[in-house]
Amino acid sequence: MKQLALLGASGHGKVLADMAGLLGWERVVFFDDAWPALQHNGAWAVEGSTDDLMRRLPAFDGVVVSIGHGATRWAKQQALQQAGARIATLVHPAAHVSPYATLGAGTVVMAGAVVNAYACVGMACIVNTNASVDHDCQLGDAVHICPGAHVSGNVTVGHAAWVGVGAAVKQGLAIGAGAMVGAGAAVVHDVLAGTTVAGNPARVLTPKTAA
Repeated sequence: MKQLALLGASGHGKVLADMAGLLGWERVVFFDDAWPALQHNGAWAVEGSTDDLMRRLPAFDGVVVSIGHGATRWAKQQALQQAGARIATLVHPAAHVSPYATLGAGTVVMAGAVVNAYACVGMACIVNTNASVDHDCQLGDAVHICPGAHVSGNVTVGHAAWVGVGAAVKQGLAIGAGAMVGAGAAVVHDVLAGTTVAGNPARVLTPKTAA
């Protein structure tokens, strides 16, 4: 029996579990540090904590970290890899990934998403529902391209950056590591690492100062 373990009993995890069934995984179970208080995630059982998963790794044909927060997802995946987990990559049957694109271990591509030719998507990334990553893009590890976001060709996205729901990124730009692009933003200039931008055109959000 082909078995998949998902670490993180989240809403994102429910989508991955549903996808896994479509991809032929015969048994899908969750592990989450809220166990034993948390016993189920939708239709799927939660069978233990992170430590329990580490002890049971040989039983699973694949493992995916189903946590939305990029830095946390990356840290968990690194720990699993060091422990010898077989990290799976999931691509929804209704997604299109070019045979000339590359996807890193632990990356997931959701329904309706497109990853075009010569795009390189790092490890532990999320290309979410109806998002697109166009030709020659370079996505670092733990990047999240949110539902309906569109990244034009030759864009570089740094480690653990977040491109929000419905955002659009102009071709040839660079989005730095840890940057956040707000929902619906139109990015027409580079985004520096660690900054948050929003609006049309996207501008850096300035933190409010105390009165």
